[in-house]
Amino acid sequence: MNPLKQRVAEEIDGLKTTFEKISIYIGENPELGHEEFKASKVLSETLEKFGFEVEMGTCDLPTAFRAVFDSGKEGPVIGFMAEYDALPEVGHACGHNLIGTMGIAAGIGLSKVISETGGKVIVYGTPAEETRGGKVTMAEEGVFDELDAAMMVHPLNSYVKSGSSLAMDAIQFEFFGKPTHAAASPQDGINALDAVIGTFNSINALRQHILPSARIHGIITEGGKAANVTPDYAVVQFYVRGKTRDYVNELTEKVKKCAEGAALQTGAEMKHSFYEFSYDDMITNSGLSDAFTEELVALGVSPSEIQEQRDGSGSLDMGNVSQIVPSIHPYIKITEGAFACHTHEFREAAMTDQAREAMILGAKAMALTGVEVLTNKELLERIKKEFPGRDSHDPEFVEY
Repeated sequence: MNPLKQRVAEEIDGLKTTFEKISIYIGENPELGHEEFKASKVLSETLEKFGFEVEMGTCDLPTAFRAVFDSGKEGPVIGFMAEYDALPEVGHACGHNLIGTMGIAAGIGLSKVISETGGKVIVYGTPAEETRGGKVTMAEEGVFDELDAAMMVHPLNSYVKSGSSLAMDAIQFEFFGKPTHAAASPQDGINALDAVIGTFNSINALRQHILPSARIHGIITEGGKAANVTPDYAVVQFYVRGKTRDYVNELTEKVKKCAEGAALQTGAEMKHSFYEFSYDDMITNSGLSDAFTEELVALGVSPSEIQEQRDGSGSLDMGNVSQIVPSIHPYIKITEGAFACHTHEFREAAMTDQAREAMILGAKAMALTGVEVLTNKELLERIKKEFPGRDSHDPEFVEY
């Protein structure tokens, strides 16, 4: 390991107890999206303590932050993402207590050598990944445009290379009918619940004619109050997912047609809206991903343990970042159990000694990848050339 990387790894190891305490604190104090005041405070204050200039409330999101350590010299800009929102009822069952801590640990570690490498390291506090993803707003407002590379690491039950994720729309349909006594005067009513059921039936037929990788799944959130009253108001929510944003846009239009047809059949009025932000598909930068994998192996992980990612089946707001800047979202092993994320078992796994060891490993791998990007011009050029519209002939391409 070269001297710069050795120093970065030693710095992170030296602060291991600090980072472990932070991950435990966040894990024991779960907060839902845009309510992560304790988590964002402890993470941002730790960065400030280590010399980062911290801006709170980025993009008018109260629990978002942007923390910068600037070498004062020209060079690439490396970004690490911190997530820290919990899930309803099951708390940190996606391991965001680890993700947030890994992000700041990687940033602090890299900051210790950046005066020699040049460039900047920026840690972004990105709230509400599980719902109205903070990265969506931040991406739309140009926050990540300053970056040459963006990284985050997610806990899992195995080591998996960064891959893809599904683009996603969260669409809601409200149907407005006419109430009546369901037995005495059914002919006078318009049944909004029938429109919801008709929407489901049409979508079930649509599924025969969509790509196998696509997903449409939904729930009825409002379907009436009493069996003897024709429901005059009913609501259904769907997630529409696909491999690309273009395909999801196309599929969402077809889903809208299903709802419009059901409204026509029943005589109900229909209104649609998006109840969560839309997520774009994750585009992994292979140059950056290969560099991260090499650092993971150099830190002692056997290459045979690191899996290629199967087609992504979930959706991430990191996908929106990857549309703007070369990005990776690999996974790191925190448990021997075959536990799925978003379960009580995974929440418990994310609070173990093994998980915290993995967290430190993930932070070091990201920080060492940052060193490589800052010091290896060939790697940086490969990363930029792979990214659409950002090659050496692009006027925005900067050769450091």
